[in-house]
Amino acid sequence: MAVVDLAEETGTITRKERSLGAEAFRRLLKNRVAVLSVIFIIGLILVSIFADSIAPHDYARQDLLENNAVPQWMLFLLPEGAENYARITEVFPLAADHLGRDMLSRTIYGARVSLTVAFVGSAVSMLVGIIYGMVSGYLGGRVDSAMMRTVDFLYAFPFLVVVILLQTYFKAIARQGGGEGIGLVFLNLNKDMGGLLFLFIAIGLINWLGMARIARGQVLSYKKKEFVEAARAVGANDTRILIKHLFPNILGPLIVAETLAIPGYIFTEAFLSFIGLGVDPPTPSWGIMISEAVKGLRSYPNQILVPAVALSLTTLAFNFLGDGLRDAFDPRQKQ
Repeated sequence: MAVVDLAEETGTITRKERSLGAEAFRRLLKNRVAVLSVIFIIGLILVSIFADSIAPHDYARQDLLENNAVPQWMLFLLPEGAENYARITEVFPLAADHLGRDMLSRTIYGARVSLTVAFVGSAVSMLVGIIYGMVSGYLGGRVDSAMMRTVDFLYAFPFLVVVILLQTYFKAIARQGGGEGIGLVFLNLNKDMGGLLFLFIAIGLINWLGMARIARGQVLSYKKKEFVEAARAVGANDTRILIKHLFPNILGPLIVAETLAIPGYIFTEAFLSFIGLGVDPPTPSWGIMISEAVKGLRSYPNQILVPAVALSLTTLAFNFLGDGLRDAFDPRQKQ
């Protein structure tokens, strides 16, 4: 892509070459909402990384003498007359839950779970989906037909129901202290990860299918282009054509699609944690926090607002970033 600048003084024409990535980045910077979303996501990542230093309290520390404590400034969120029954605190800036645990600290550590699920889910989805879709689209013919019929079959499979059943089964085994061999290894690893391992497996099983379809469609639209035919003419093998020529050209739309899919991964984790099939307590998750806060919603609605706002802002940030990337990589949005 070339951008032409006219030099008025000399009357000469200077051509500055910009790659597709650089041009997309330039357009992305002009989208203020997308830039603010990037800043928010980076800030959330830093908060998650340095949660041990930032969180004012241990997320699992209980103080039953401070259960349901509310700071003075949050009283307006409570029902009328709450000052007569609410315990006022200056220790917890965003209140304490029903067990006297700091809501702010648990929200900070909950960001770790949501972002880990988001990025691991994206990595698994892109790795499996891109490889599967590119191979299917490039080989074509009967191989492509067989591979995509497999994807169609898996799309019709009720994966979420299966995930719920598997989570229930494995959690029951873990509570009973059962398991042996490779199963015991997975149970112990899942326990060490706070219940995240099976969540990663669940999200990985579900979300690569859409990425495979997108990757296949992109490869089908590019594999007959002149630059691919030229690479084949000079002796490039199939692997080199896929990696060196096709992959860089289809990466942009795949990144956009995966960014827009991240909120779905976060909501899947929150939903499973909400129904008790996500991470293992006391590991904090925004879904678990919302589930626990629902029981006291009438008296302490502030407890559900804190994780709900964090969950909403995070998913909105990824949605706005995805929209910004889509506009940046779309040539029709060129400015």
